[in-house]
Amino acid sequence: MRALLVVNPAATTTSARTREVLAHALASDLKLEVAETQYRGHARDLAREAAEGGETDLVVALGGDGTVNEVVNGLLTTGPDPESHPRLAVVPGGSTNVFARALGLPNDVVEATGALLDALRDRSERTVGLGLAAGTPGTPDEGVPSRWFTFCAGFGFDAGVVGRVEQQRERGKRSTHSLYVRQVVRQFLGEANRRRGTITLERPGAEPGTTEVTEHLTMSIICNTAPWSYLGNRPIYPSPEASFDTALDLFALDKFSVPAVTRYASQLLASTPERGPRGKHVLSLHDLTDFTLHSQVPLPFQMDGDHLGLRTSVTFTGVRRALRVIV
Repeated sequence: MRALLVVNPAATTTSARTREVLAHALASDLKLEVAETQYRGHARDLAREAAEGGETDLVVALGGDGTVNEVVNGLLTTGPDPESHPRLAVVPGGSTNVFARALGLPNDVVEATGALLDALRDRSERTVGLGLAAGTPGTPDEGVPSRWFTFCAGFGFDAGVVGRVEQQRERGKRSTHSLYVRQVVRQFLGEANRRRGTITLERPGAEPGTTEVTEHLTMSIICNTAPWSYLGNRPIYPSPEASFDTALDLFALDKFSVPAVTRYASQLLASTPERGPRGKHVLSLHDLTDFTLHSQVPLPFQMDGDHLGLRTSVTFTGVRRALRVIV
């Protein structure tokens, strides 16, 4: 099997020695080419070239969720085609590695490499669904290119937290869970739309040609799988039913007062694969194929933990069976 190993040399939890050992282990079973990323978006470019070349059977992403996201977008430049596109494999090297862990992979580079080699020898793979986000026609964001995401997107509060964390990392801070917690508190204290949400959800109605509208949402999280994220080793499940085998799930709140946030934050921390947050201010929707989120004011937007700036409208599509993954 001809394979490309895409390495993010800045990956949080790997060293040069670890990457060398990993490449040597993979090269024993694969006809391997190794490429290190040199700029933001480079992993996408490398994966796109591998897909377009037609000779690569497998692309292995060594890095965090951001690296995986870039590789996926490179593989799917021309759209999903699981039968002809190279397969994807992931070796977790970031601080959280949600996508890899959601696939059931160990969160340790060495153990994950062993699991990958076993899967390759057993020819074990699955085809997963993905989310697609795009600018909405007829809005100021209609020219924004579409982009795939593997496990989550966020419009509003959680994206603001991601943006704050990225700012801190640019200043030299390490990406730790305590850093995220501090930025959650700061984002909440600085939230300007706590009393009346600015987000409107539009989705197809039960009758053909109709639209269902839900207004005044204060935050929104879109999940392609469960869990949504981790706090340390604790998985967080805003949408426990979300799955790689279905379309997208939406978790949203229509109230962001201190008592409401305290209540639902506690429920999130105690969430399980069987039970997520519940209450009169919670909107929880499962297996959505198409929907749009609008905002009266520009809000932060993130995908797979990558802050993408401010948006006023995003259209989401859940695409089943989009990509083959070695597991």
